[in-house]
Amino acid sequence: MKPPDWLVVQQLLVDKTGQAIGRLEATSVSGGDINRAYRLSDGQQQFFVKINNRTSLPMFEAEMHGLNEIRASDSIRCPQPIGCGKSGQFAFIVMEYLDLSGSVDATRFAQQLASMHLSRQQQFGYPIENTIGSSPQPNTYQQDWVSFWQIERLGFQLSLARNNGLGSKLFDSGMRLNQQVDSFFSGYSPIASLLHGDLWSGNQGADSAGNPVIYDPACYYGDHEADLAMMELFGRPQQRFFEVYNEVYPIDPGYPQRRELYNLYHILNHANLFGGAYVNQARQMIESLLAQIK
Repeated sequence: MKPPDWLVVQQLLVDKTGQAIGRLEATSVSGGDINRAYRLSDGQQQFFVKINNRTSLPMFEAEMHGLNEIRASDSIRCPQPIGCGKSGQFAFIVMEYLDLSGSVDATRFAQQLASMHLSRQQQFGYPIENTIGSSPQPNTYQQDWVSFWQIERLGFQLSLARNNGLGSKLFDSGMRLNQQVDSFFSGYSPIASLLHGDLWSGNQGADSAGNPVIYDPACYYGDHEADLAMMELFGRPQQRFFEVYNEVYPIDPGYPQRRELYNLYHILNHANLFGGAYVNQARQMIESLLAQIK
């Protein structure tokens, strides 16, 4: 598949930045995950662009919304989005290019992520639907966190699992768990914090000056523990990270029990996207969580 017409991207950059943009040269780079990614340069300036099929434009628009939400929190660095568009059979998002060659400083990362989580609102959810990987992520506002998690997170992924033919046992046991989610929140009332939403190790880094950087968000407002849990799903931050984070935004003692509940959402999503071992992992997590309720 040929890349898009970079002249379309060039014109968007001219329109959005008001600057002269020379002929763009594209270099394929890693970092696109489900997309293809390129570094664009006109010899003076560099930009980062991700492309996918043209039906993916809403996904990129939602990503741009999330990046702007994080930037508005004035807490932690993320790429500045410039714009989205279509070129031929492609949709694309273009943003500033960041050299992520630095080493993450656990103290600064903890302080800045906690600061982002201290950006709060009254309701749980987000003004738009976005995506988690390539799956839809509904974010209809709820006043109550448990209801949000039951409807917009576990319930939605369990329904996808049923529709994808992942087995009645997974769906039935998952729904039993979903009906008892409130059991994990005895004595704990989450606050609607700005979340990255997909904060595994592949979506975090540091720029050449050592500033923590997060990217590829799936933002919504929810329990800050959900971001912390995702950080422990595929790898784990240094203990220093949690010590410093706790100083800025205290972590409830019940977090270790809820961590598996929050990560079940992501494993269910992986099961829906990729099947295989993730289906068994989701079943095991559901049974483990149900056993904690009995």
